[in-house]
Amino acid sequence: MTVDFEQRRTSVSRFIAAPPEKIFDVLVDPTLHPVIDGSGTVTGSRTAPGERLTMGSKFGMGMKLGIPYRISNKVVEFEENRLIAWQHFGKHRWRWELEPVEGGTNVTETFDWSTSRSPAALEKAGYPTRHEANIERTLERLDAYLSHRADSL
Repeated sequence: MTVDFEQRRTSVSRFIAAPPEKIFDVLVDPTLHPVIDGSGTVTGSRTAPGERLTMGSKFGMGMKLGIPYRISNKVVEFEENRLIAWQHFGKHRWRWELEPVEGGTNVTETFDWSTSRSPAALEKAGYPTRHEANIERTLERLDAYLSHRADSL
């Protein structure tokens, strides 16, 4: 896990005993994002069930950070079963990288604020360091979901 202020990226990796294809299927299904979210801010998907994200897809999420709100995202990086990233109007990105390894997949989630419209504001608000724990919990929840340990959620 790292918070890199020079590159403006917060990343956490975790080994998950599942193939990249199975993990990617969860990531490209916005209806599952509230299930795996470790930040407690993603409350629901505004995307039709069964709709699969691809490069350029736009999708909406219900959020809550103090008060409920909605956010629209766009997929800006995409490589089938290996990489997906999306951003909203603030332009910072949430990136998922999947690396197949013996017995499963090394999954890295990154909060990339290098592309943000206002990186200094995100830093001042403490998001880069706060997101490290959120990402850890998200990866734990993803692992629990994939291994059918629903009681862990």
